[in-house]
Amino acid sequence: MNDPASAPPDPTFSTPADARRPEGAHRRGWTTGACATAATKAALTALISGQFPDPVTIRLPRGEEPAFALAIEILSDGFASAGIVKDAGDDPDVTHGATVVATVRRLPEGAGIRFVAGDGVGTVTKAGLPIGVGEPAINPVPRAMMQAEVKALCREHDVPADIEITIAIPGGQKIAENTWNPRLGILGGLSVLGTTGVVHPFSCSAWIHSIHRGIDVARAEGLTHVLGATGSTSEKAARDFHGLPDGALLDMGDFAGGLLKYLRVHPVPRLTIAGGFAKLTKLAQGALDLHSGRSQVDMDFLAGLIPQTADGQALKNRIQSANTAMEVLELASESKFDIAHIIAGKARQTALDTLRGAPVEVDIIVTDRKGQILAHAP
Repeated sequence: MNDPASAPPDPTFSTPADARRPEGAHRRGWTTGACATAATKAALTALISGQFPDPVTIRLPRGEEPAFALAIEILSDGFASAGIVKDAGDDPDVTHGATVVATVRRLPEGAGIRFVAGDGVGTVTKAGLPIGVGEPAINPVPRAMMQAEVKALCREHDVPADIEITIAIPGGQKIAENTWNPRLGILGGLSVLGTTGVVHPFSCSAWIHSIHRGIDVARAEGLTHVLGATGSTSEKAARDFHGLPDGALLDMGDFAGGLLKYLRVHPVPRLTIAGGFAKLTKLAQGALDLHSGRSQVDMDFLAGLIPQTADGQALKNRIQSANTAMEVLELASESKFDIAHIIAGKARQTALDTLRGAPVEVDIIVTDRKGQILAHAP
C-alpha cells in the first residue's frame, strides 16, 4: 500500500483552462469535499471492521450516490487511512489528479468528531471565512458530509461517534500557490471545498466563490477599499496607483458580474475596477462576463463614440473595419482622440447600474499591456 505522507504531487496543475476544454459533452467530476468524505468513510469502515470497502459509496447532498475507487489503504494499530485520486472530470480544476487522504482515529468518549489539517490542507488565519480562525480549511458542507457518514457508520456498528478525521492532500501546499488561498489567509495548503459534491465543468463557480470569500475577508478586516482586476498587469498598476494592501486585491478576472452583484448585497465603501482596454470595453458595453468566449468587443459601439465631424467620420470608418480593440486604441491615438477615458466612464456607469444604488463608490482604471495607465474615471 502507498504511504500518504510520501505520495508525490501531481505535476500538471497549471494547465490553462482553454487548453483542457474538450469538444462535445463535458464530463463532470467530484469535489475535494466528496473525495474527502469517501476516503473518511472507507478509512473508518476499515478501522471498525478491519476491511476497506473498495469502491466506497457515499451519499451527496442532492441524493446522488457515486462510488470511488481507493488509491491508498493503510490499517494499523489505532488508525486507518484511505486515499482517493480526485477526478474533476473535464473541468480545469487545479486539484484534478491530486490524492485526497483521510486518516481516522478513535477519541475519548464524549469528544465528538474533530477535524485536523494534514499535509497539504490549509489553516484559516483571517476572519470572514465560513470557518473560524485556527480551524482546518475544510468548508461547512464537506464537514457535514463527513460527519453524516461517520455517525451513520458508528450507529450501524454500535460504537460512539468520537472520531478524529485528518484530511491531507499531499503536494497541496505547492498547488495552493496557484489558488487564492494565500490572499484569503488560508495558509499551508488547499481548502476542502464543495457544496453539492459535484464539479460541473466550466461552471466557474469556484472562481466566483473565491471572489465572494475575498470580499468577506476584506470586510471582516475592516478594509474600506477593494480592487477587482481583469489580470495581473492591471492589478499591479491599480494597486500601486492607490497603494492598496494584499487583502484588498480580489481576483475578479472575467467575472465583473460576480464581483458587483455580491458587493450589491455585501458592500465595501470603495471599489476600483482595473483592466485592459478590450476587457473594459466589454464592461462599457454592458457585459458582466468579460471572457472572450462569452462576450465580444463591438466595433460599432466603439465607432459610435467618435464625434460626428469630417475627421471623426474617417476614424469611424477605420474603427468599423478594425480587427481588434488594440487596433482601435491605436487608431484613436493616431487621431488624438482619447477613447480610453470614454470607455472608463462608460464602464464605471455599467458598474454603478449593476450595484443598483448600493453604497459603493466606484472608479475605473484602464491600462495598456505594459501596465501603463491610459485612463482613470474617479
